Amino acid sequence: MTAHAARVAIDPFGADIPLESAELRALGPVVPVELPGGIPAWAPTGYDTLRSLILDPRVSRDPRQHWALWPEVGDHPAWGWVLGWVGVVNMLSTYGSDHARLRKLVAPSFTARRTEAMRVRVETITQELLDAPELAAADGRPVDLRAAYAHPLPMRMICELFGVPDHLTEATGTLIAAIMDTSDPTPEHGRFVQEQIAVVLPALIGHRTEHPGDDMTTELIRTRAEDGDRLSDEELLYTLLLVIGAGFETTVNLIGNAVVALLTHPGQLAAVRAGEIGWDAVIDEVLRVHPSIAALPLRFAVSDITVNGVTIPAGDAIVTTYAAAGHDPAHYGPTAAEFDATRAADDHLAFGVGVHRCIGAPLARMEARTALPALFERFPDLRLAVPRDELKQVPSFIAYGWQRIPVHLHG
Repeated sequence: MTAHAARVAIDPFGADIPLESAELRALGPVVPVELPGGIPAWAPTGYDTLRSLILDPRVSRDPRQHWALWPEVGDHPAWGWVLGWVGVVNMLSTYGSDHARLRKLVAPSFTARRTEAMRVRVETITQELLDAPELAAADGRPVDLRAAYAHPLPMRMICELFGVPDHLTEATGTLIAAIMDTSDPTPEHGRFVQEQIAVVLPALIGHRTEHPGDDMTTELIRTRAEDGDRLSDEELLYTLLLVIGAGFETTVNLIGNAVVALLTHPGQLAAVRAGEIGWDAVIDEVLRVHPSIAALPLRFAVSDITVNGVTIPAGDAIVTTYAAAGHDPAHYGPTAAEFDATRAADDHLAFGVGVHRCIGAPLARMEARTALPALFERFPDLRLAVPRDELKQVPSFIAYGWQRIPVHLHG
């Protein structure tokens, strides 16, 4: 980053992501920012700018090759939190042929055919959760819908898909939550994340090595054993970190954000119930205006890149700002910041685009498409137990969702 550029500090708690996005957009198409701990980066503020940078071959995900500050990361104790994102070797942090190779190994887990085969299991878990005491109770007590429904559905599915045993489920959830938490850029937090990565994932690999099953962890272990040149021990570990974390945490927020959006827009909920608005349209609009991942660190300029007169120097970091893109009035009109399920929003960038499009998108969409109508059908009088402005964002500028979603199930 150029020495004279004034940087805007990003809120590590993500307390008001729409407002922050609007304020950055007012400053220009690409704004120099400071991430938690003081990490310098550039933030695209509009849809077209972000899309063009994602697709630009001069933009890399590999810090080891293309981040000028990578050699200095160890000298900055408060930068440790970012190692869970860039200090790894998986699809999220590789470039070119390495990215293509790793993606090819994981993609078979998330094909449309395999996703469709999981539909019955998703429906079964959905009904089990709806029948559980936490939701079946009718005594008028508020229920945290995130903890009782939005979280356990995708968590159980991804753990079954990757063969995570019961004794590692809680630790896996704790690890992913810690990686998403950007509110505490301290050395202690960074060390905790690295320690948990070094404990939880090797335990999973060890368990599935001794007890192979019909799951993706077993398949990846076999791939490593049969052709070590295609998948190293390090790549196996960090690939599991990525696909397990992304495979449930983002869907938690998708389901939770959709529930809140509909409960706070009763007219649109009524239209959904009447069949005037489809669930796919609801899901796309939620992903546009409340993307499960608001911003993703980090990508890197391979060479100087000039965007609308602003030059991102080679070696500088770039944040992928999905929330800002979804709220861009230049693309979505003057009501871009408002939830409107009648809007044609299927071009949103929440799942990425091109070769970096999320391979788990079909599974996430299918889970939400199952969970949401089942929930609203079971509880037709579902309503928030607190005013909308009392809901608290998870402590992250990366994740975009609610810590708790207190609801009354009945009128």
